[in-house]
Amino acid sequence: MNRNETVDAWMAGYDNPMKPVVEAVRTIVLAADPRVQETIKWQAPTFVYKGNIASFFPKSKKHASLMFHQGASIPGDFASLEGEAKDGRTMKFADLDDVAAKADDLRRVVIAWCEMQDHK
Repeated sequence: MNRNETVDAWMAGYDNPMKPVVEAVRTIVLAADPRVQETIKWQAPTFVYKGNIASFFPKSKKHASLMFHQGASIPGDFASLEGEAKDGRTMKFADLDDVAAKADDLRRVVIAWCEMQDHK
């Protein structure tokens, strides 16, 4: 996995009841495809591959929220992606059981993004 020391440091200081959920989502995204990297942008962990894939909303305390910046353009049907915005879509995780339930959908979204970027 492509864990970044800057993100590790950010996570070490992250004081939020959703921290275990955020960490579980982070692990799934990074393991989904070796092309995915992580960094800190907009004061939050952000996943990248030939552009910004998704960023966490770090202030959310009732669920972990991952914003796919161009989620509307990712090819495929992903039941866990929410939203009606022109570009962005969000995937929310209530707890670790919800992460487990949505893990396959999350992996498929990440892989679809990487494939889309490679075929532009």
